[in-house]
Amino acid sequence: MMRRSARSGGAGKMMRGSAVRMAMAALVVTSLGAAGGEDAPRMKLARVKDVASVEGVRDNQLVGYGIVVGLHGTGDSSQTVFPLQTLESALERMGVSLQGNAMASMMQTRNMAAVFLAGTLPPFARPGNKVDVTVSSAGDARSLEGGVLLLTPLYGPDGQIYAQAQGPMVLGGYAVTANGSSKSVNYPTTARIPSGAIVERGVPLDLSQMRTLALSLDDADFRTVEGVTAAINRELGRPLAHAVDSRRIEIRPAANEDIPALLARVEEVEVEVFPRAKVVVNERTGTVVIGGNVRLQPVTILHGGLVVNIVSRVEVSQPKPLAQGTTQVVEQTTVQAQDKPVNRIELKEGATVDDLVENLQQIGATARDIVSILQAMKEAGALEAELEVL
Repeated sequence: MMRRSARSGGAGKMMRGSAVRMAMAALVVTSLGAAGGEDAPRMKLARVKDVASVEGVRDNQLVGYGIVVGLHGTGDSSQTVFPLQTLESALERMGVSLQGNAMASMMQTRNMAAVFLAGTLPPFARPGNKVDVTVSSAGDARSLEGGVLLLTPLYGPDGQIYAQAQGPMVLGGYAVTANGSSKSVNYPTTARIPSGAIVERGVPLDLSQMRTLALSLDDADFRTVEGVTAAINRELGRPLAHAVDSRRIEIRPAANEDIPALLARVEEVEVEVFPRAKVVVNERTGTVVIGGNVRLQPVTILHGGLVVNIVSRVEVSQPKPLAQGTTQVVEQTTVQAQDKPVNRIELKEGATVDDLVENLQQIGATARDIVSILQAMKEAGALEAELEVL
C-alpha cells in the first residue's frame, strides 16, 4: 500500500538586498510487507534499582526567594522594584529602618540581584545534611559573577521551611560589557552553590512500620514486571513478591524482617528487562534518537525537493528635471523556482536501523528531512516502534 507524505520547509521571508530560501520536501513511502531486523536486541540485563523505585522513598522539591550581594555593578537596575523591597525588608530585620527616609526611593541596587532558589531534598535527609541549590536571577541583572547569596529559607510544597541556603556561587559562564560592546558565554544569570543549603527539617519515613513494600517500574510492561517478580522470589527463596499490574510489585515482609537489608537484596537482583522500541524526535532542534530494539519493514523511500528563491531589490525612481513628479522608492521582486532530483532509498528484508541511517546520509538528508521520513514510515507501517515527538 502506497502512502504519500509532504513536508514544507521554512517559509520564505522577504528581505531587502538578500535572497531568502524556502525549502519544500516531498516524501513518498511505500511499504513492501515482510518483517526485517530480526536480530535486533529485545532484552537486556539490569538491576532492580536501575529500573524501579521504592514507593515512598522519593525526593522533594524545594524553592526559595532571596538576594545576592557583592556584584560588580551587574545586578538589578532601579527599574526592577522587588529587589529594593527585598533589601528594605532585609535591612529592617537587621535593625536598620528606612521608613520615613526620603532617600530610600533613590537607592541603587546595581550590586545586588533578586534571585529564586531551587533545590531537592533527598529521601531520609536529616537536619544538618547539606544539599546543592541552583540560583537564578529574577530581575534584569546581567551577571551573578562574584556574588554571595544571603541566608534564604527553602520551602516545600506545604509551605514549611525545610532548609536554609547561603554562600558564594559557582558560575558556568560570564558576561563582559565595555564601550557599548559586550560578550557573553553560557548563562551568567544562573549559578550553583554546591552543598549550599543545610537541612533544617527532614521528611520522616519509618520503614519498620511498613507492612507492605511496593516497587514501581519506570516503564510499565507486563513481561518485565513478571520477570522482576520471579527474580525477586528466586533471590529471597520465598514467594514474598507478586505483581499488581504492569508497573507495581508488592512485597510483604515477615513480621520481624529487617527492611533495609531486605531492600538491599531486592535492589541488587539482576533481571531481564524488555524495553519498548521507541524513536524520539525533537522537531525544534532536529534531534532524532533511535532505540536499538526498533525494527524496520522492507520499504522504498522517494525523497525530492523544491527550492524557491525570492530576491528583493530596492530601486529609486527619479523624476525628470522641472517635472511635477516626486522621487519614489520602488521594490523589485524576482522569484526563481528549481526542482531537485528525486533520491531513492530501498530497504530490503532484514534491513537494520544502521542501514537506514547510512542511506539517509548518502542522499544528504538533513535532520528535518529525517524527522519527516520517520513520520511517513510510521504512517506506512514500515517503522515498528513508538514514535515520540517532543
